Amino acid sequence: MTTQKRSGGRPGEDVSDLDKRIIEHLQQDGRRPFTQIAADLGVSEAAVRARTNRLIERGILQVVGVTDPLKLGFQQMAMIGIRCEADRLMAVAEKCAEMPEVDYVVITAGTYDILIETVCEDNEGLLRFLAERLRTIDGVRDTETFVYLRMVKQSYQWGTR
Repeated sequence: MTTQKRSGGRPGEDVSDLDKRIIEHLQQDGRRPFTQIAADLGVSEAAVRARTNRLIERGILQVVGVTDPLKLGFQQMAMIGIRCEADRLMAVAEKCAEMPEVDYVVITAGTYDILIETVCEDNEGLLRFLAERLRTIDGVRDTETFVYLRMVKQSYQWGTR
């Protein structure tokens, strides 16, 4: 379960306190029935359903199944910093976003122009990804790879407090 802020306007301006409380419940368990959420919050099931649907339609809320790639047989995760040619920044970011191994792409200000997170089957898969795919993108100047040794925390509970 993830939350996203709406673009335009002041962040969170159209999200009520009740919306935030509904989001908190869904962050704890995205499969929780609307009837239970409604009972806990003292509102009708119809209100919870309507508000949840509105949040989803507006792109503020997504309810998704989140997996642990390491428990699914993928053995190598890494964060990769990318430096790009200035005029190719957006094109490089878009190319990275299209790659199935990449689950996170962000344009940054700082040492790297782009940070991506990748999930690969093993070290060989990561090597192939770096050498044959990422570093061949037009506009990529250099990369630095940070291999994950252990995931200590990964949280999707934000945006409501």
